[in-house]
Parts: sequence; C-alpha cells; structure tokens
Amino acid sequence: MKYKQELAEVLYEVLGHEIQVKELEMLIEKPKNPLHGDLAFPCFALAKVKRKSPNLIAQELSGSIQSSTFEKVEVVGAYLNIFLNKKLVSEDTVAAIIELKENYGALDFGNNRNVTIDLSSPNIAKPFSMGHLRSTVIGNSLAFIVEKCGYKPIRINHIGDWGTQFGKLITAYKLWGEEERVKQNPIKELLTLYVKFHDEAENDPELVEQGRSWFKRLEDGNEEALALWQWFRDESLKEFSRIYELMNVQFDSFAGEAFYNDKMDRVVELLEENQLLVESDQAQVVELTDEGLPPCLIKKSDGATLYATRDLAAALYRKENYDFDLSLYVVGNEQSLHFKQLISVLGKLGYSWAKNMIHIPFGMMLKEGKKMSTRKGKVVLLEEVLSESISMARLNIEEKNPNLANKDAVAKQVGVGAVMFHDLKNFRMNDIEFSLEEMLRFEGETGPYVQYTYARACSILRKANWKIEDTVQTSSLSWEKEWKVVSLLAEFTIAIKRAYEQFDPSQIAKYIVDLAQAFNKYYGEVKILEAGDEQQARLALVYSVTVVLKEGLRLLGIEAPEEM
Repeated sequence: MKYKQELAEVLYEVLGHEIQVKELEMLIEKPKNPLHGDLAFPCFALAKVKRKSPNLIAQELSGSIQSSTFEKVEVVGAYLNIFLNKKLVSEDTVAAIIELKENYGALDFGNNRNVTIDLSSPNIAKPFSMGHLRSTVIGNSLAFIVEKCGYKPIRINHIGDWGTQFGKLITAYKLWGEEERVKQNPIKELLTLYVKFHDEAENDPELVEQGRSWFKRLEDGNEEALALWQWFRDESLKEFSRIYELMNVQFDSFAGEAFYNDKMDRVVELLEENQLLVESDQAQVVELTDEGLPPCLIKKSDGATLYATRDLAAALYRKENYDFDLSLYVVGNEQSLHFKQLISVLGKLGYSWAKNMIHIPFGMMLKEGKKMSTRKGKVVLLEEVLSESISMARLNIEEKNPNLANKDAVAKQVGVGAVMFHDLKNFRMNDIEFSLEEMLRFEGETGPYVQYTYARACSILRKANWKIEDTVQTSSLSWEKEWKVVSLLAEFTIAIKRAYEQFDPSQIAKYIVDLAQAFNKYYGEVKILEAGDEQQARLALVYSVTVVLKEGLRLLGIEAPEEM
C-alpha cells in the first residue's frame, strides 16, 4: 500500500495535479506475472483527459517517474510497468516488521468505533453440529480483522433459546422423556426426543397442536414450561461453553432470543405509531412492496410475535447500548430475505443507521451433497470432529517428533486449527462438502502446513541463537533470492484491507498459504545459516516471516505452536 501510494503521488505531480492521488492509487495494479514488474499503471483512464492514445501517454510518462524507490520503468502497450528497488524496499519492510512486531499491517480507519458481530448462534437443546462451525469461525475471524482495522469488536452470541421448537421439545419430554437419562447426557437425549417428535408428528397432527399449546404456555409464563425451558437452556450452555473453550472463541454477550421477549411490545408500538402495521390474513405485517420485497410478518393471527419482531427489538437494543458504527450478522445465505426485510423496516421507521447493518451470508456445510438436518437426526457433531482431529495430530507428533514438549497442547493447537482453517480457506459463499479426511490433511493448503512453516522458521532462529537486537539495517545482501518472500510480506496490509472490505477471512488464509509456500521454497534454495554478514539480514527476514505468519493465523482465530 505504501509503495502504491508513493507511485500515485509521483504520478499526481507528473500529471500536473489533473487527477487526484486517491483515483490514481485505485488504478494501480499488481501484474500477474512478476516479470512484468511489481506495480503496473494502465493509462487508459488518462486518454480522455490528455486527448492522446494510452500508448503514447505511457511512453511520455515513463521518463518522468523518478524516485529511489523505483528501480526501473518499462512500457508495455498502454501500461507502465514499475520495478521496485529490491534492496531499499526489502530493508525497509523488514525494519518495519521488526519495529512494529504483531502491530505490523494494522490499519486505523476504524477510529475505535464499535462493531457488533452476531455470530455462532446455536439452538438450545440441540447439539453443536458442523453446521454451526461456519458462523462461529467466520464471525470470530471477522472480529479480529475489524479490530486490526482499528474498530472495537463486540461479539454477540444470539442464542436460539425461544420459539415453537421448545413447545415441541416440552411435549416430547412430557410424553417420552426420563429425567435421569436427560441429566446423564442432556443434549444427546434432548436431540433423540426432538427427532422422535418429528417422526411421530408425521402420522399424528395432534402432536403439532400439543407443541403449539406448550409454547403458548411458555410465552404466557407457565411455571412448569419455564422450569423445563430453563433446564434445557442451562444444560445446553454448559455444552456450548466446552466447545467454545476448545476453539478459544469468546463472546461479549450471550443475549439470545428470549432476552428480547419484554422488548418486542415497543417495536409493535413504534410500527403502529408510524402507521406501518397493516392486517393481512388476520396477521400484522409491514408492507415492503416499494422495496420489491414480500411483507414482513410482525405478529401471527394468534398474537404471537415472530423472528422479525425479535430481531427488530435486538437491533434497537444494540444501537442504544453499543452505539455501533457497523452491525454485522454472520448468518447463513438462506436468511438473506429476512435481513433485507429487517433493514427495510428499520429504514421505514426513519433510522438512518439501518444502512450500517450488514448481513454477511455464507454457504452451507454439506454431507454427501445435502444440507445437514437436526430434525432428521442427520448431523455431524463438531466436538467429535475436533476430538478426532486432535487425536490425529497427536499420532502425527508421536510419529515425527516423539520428544516434543507439551505434546497435548500442540496437538490441540494443530487439530483445532486444521478444522478451522479448512473452513476459512474457502470463500465464505461457497458450500463446503464435509470431509474429515480432507480437513485433517497435514500437507497442501491446510492449517497444519502454515503452522509447520511457522514452527520451522522459529527453529531456524533458535539454531542461530538469533536475537532481535542482532538486526543489521543494511548488508551486502542483494535481496534477489529473498524478493518473492519480501514482496509478500509488504502486501500483508493489502490482504487485511481486502479481507475487511469483502468481509472474507479466506483472503487472509490464502495470503498466509502463499507466504508459507514462498518461504519454504526460499528455505530449500538458500543456506540461511551460512556464515557472513548476509546471515543476519536473512535471519531478520526469517523473523519477519514468523511475525506475519503468527499474526495471520491469529486473525483466523488459530494458534501458532513454536515447535511441532
């Protein structure tokens, strides 16, 4: 970013201030082929301003770009291809990383403003399945990314702890449940009851009515219904907390759907005051025809409030309590219509901040090409996957490095990291086919590969007994062989900015895989520990790689073991 900006400023002066620096910076590209330079400036946009052909403009500009940062300028058609001064840029980049350490790559445009992030949000009394992994790890990573951009993230776990499913579950428990069995294995037993209810309800419509009736009692404050609901909720949260701890995911709030029960009347009143509520088939809705959307259902014909009512109450509460600058909802793609309606209704109420509410959708976790379904009992439990991944990591350590200290801690870092990275390396909108085998591979574009590269770089520094104070600012090193690694290190900030702008952690995952691959290639070609004044410069580069790989993994919510 720094060098793009410098090139834009040079062009701004050369062009006589005809085009603003920001516009010029946006035009600068990175050539796909490194033989075409490090930066490229296409002259097409200048043709109208200059009234000349882009090729001629490129020729005229080429001799005017003077700076010690730019080693060479070549003209290829309408493009100016710029080659950076490898020695100057390399020493500058390494010095910056050594000075800033984990703060390298940080941006400050967030100005410490709040960003609420709605993530994870599993349903009470249901197991934490692989289906919930996506919202959890994408949201967790985005919290680290916005923080790196200068914002203050507020992680909210909007637990699914209300709704008609609790009427169904209470009905199932009353009919077939046994207190002792539920106490011994709460989630497994509650899931069994939930699945049985749906199986039986297919042939017995009366069961569905009983479920509705029990939920109505729960809404009306019936003591027995509330006690059962509270018990199911407490047991579920204990289980969830264990899994979050395993993944090192933390939250600022566990305010779930039930938290907003006493806040929904205000929403209905606001909609009535603004004459937005209309009756449709005995239900209360907000018409959104002008927005090209179907009506937003606020109250059912029996007076029960809905998902949308609750989310409107939640949005108002979050704005008033956190004064968010942005409010992110990391929720599956299938909820896109709901969030369009939600934002539109708030806009109709006159809340200008509604435009800062952003739904961040993602694809599904599939099993054999199909969506996982709790009600059909077709789920893969996340805790089981994590346990198996940790066990495989432990076996790998025993095989390759049996004398490693802290084997269990490292196996956990690697095993959990493998599962998280497998999700985060994919563009979030893509569906992911669940495959334990693919997830747990320890080579290729995987979490363990990046972690191993980090550990290898740490090992080089230990062998050399290198200390940060040994850094030399300049050396006889030409930085030719190091250039691929250095140019990637210099792009860390760009990768972070791109991940923020696209709300896509895969930008970071792909970046650290590229850096790990470039470093491993360099390690294979260069004897880093050879004596001479070049050794210190090379070790400073190795240290810089450790800083950026560790920070890149942290932005994904993954730990970096120093030995593997």
